Amino acid sequence: MPEGQIRKALSGFYYVYYQGETYQTRGRGNFRKRELTPLVGDYVLFESGNLKEGVVQELLPRKNELVRPPVANVDIGIVVMSAIEPSFSTNLLDRFLVTLESKGIQAIIYISKIDLLTDELLQQLKEKERAYEKIGYPIIVPEQTDNKKSLEELTSYFPNKLSVFMGQSGAGKSTLLNSIAPDLELKTAEISNSLGRGKHTTRHVELLPLYGGLVADTPGFSSIDFLELEPEELSACFPDFVEVQDDCRFRGCMHKKEPGCQVKKEVELNTIPTYRYQHYLQFLEEIESRKPRYNNKHKK
Repeated sequence: MPEGQIRKALSGFYYVYYQGETYQTRGRGNFRKRELTPLVGDYVLFESGNLKEGVVQELLPRKNELVRPPVANVDIGIVVMSAIEPSFSTNLLDRFLVTLESKGIQAIIYISKIDLLTDELLQQLKEKERAYEKIGYPIIVPEQTDNKKSLEELTSYFPNKLSVFMGQSGAGKSTLLNSIAPDLELKTAEISNSLGRGKHTTRHVELLPLYGGLVADTPGFSSIDFLELEPEELSACFPDFVEVQDDCRFRGCMHKKEPGCQVKKEVELNTIPTYRYQHYLQFLEEIESRKPRYNNKHKK
């Protein structure tokens, strides 16, 4: 049975790519009973007599999945953050980074609207850029007059990877995606016009071959409410904490009130930014206070 990849899901059909061809398939009847939902990005075993009539027989194990957009087996999450209008938010950025870390997805940060910054605000942004680079995150800040170089840098990450764009509302995710793949804009407009729904068109997700890799054509605002994270898993999603936490006095230190906590020491020494630690405490509180509701929902 051939192994292909779902590149598009639309109206109950799964479009499976295999050896240069795309096969229109349906999911096997017992998927619903087994509570399995094939996602774009899934690798599948399928049977097909021709390009129009096939059946997805089995979903192969996925390494991760995102909720918005619904895509599986993601390698790279491109977090698009606005420098201004809306203002650059380290809290929101850290939420995205934690989500990506928890799913084993490489994060790349792209800053938009640089051209609107004053010199003073640009300097403040440069400080944040250095802080995130030190943690190990690639952060792409375009030149104020030209973003050609930054687009080249961004697309250099695409080969042999599945990438998804995400980020804050109003940061220009779609604009950035359209500047990388100009055909998209046309396509979005065509779909909107043909369905007569204007901007509120429900978009299906499709993986587009771009720059030697695959890119989800719908920017997502992936779930950032940490519903899948346990409190003790959170610190592993902060690489700057992971680097030093072996030196904490207690194994399994939550970096909260424990004595001899190396993370808190690094915050005092300013080697871990205070705002990162504050975000950690805030996220931890959110996870701890939501956990009972989450469990109750699943027990019903």
